[in-house]
Amino acid sequence: MSLEELTSKYIASAEKVLKELKLTKCPVSVTENQIEDVLGYVRNYLEDAKYYRVQKKLETSLTSIAYCEGLLDALRLMGVVKFGWPTNTERKK
Repeated sequence: MSLEELTSKYIASAEKVLKELKLTKCPVSVTENQIEDVLGYVRNYLEDAKYYRVQKKLETSLTSIAYCEGLLDALRLMGVVKFGWPTNTERKK
């Protein structure tokens, strides 16, 4: 699958979800186990990104790390984890 096809597939999926999703009644409580489940996905996407980078499948690697970062940002925005993304200076160390 080409990068253009892959991108189009993910965009179409996201558009479909946004059209069909329904908000749940708030407040919703989130358990530690549920947070750990999501962190499991984060770790899996990170490992996938590293694996595909070694395999020189960089488009797939980039997609995997983008999912990883998206989940981390969602957890942070929900206020269930605290962290800051490294600055350019910190990454160069």
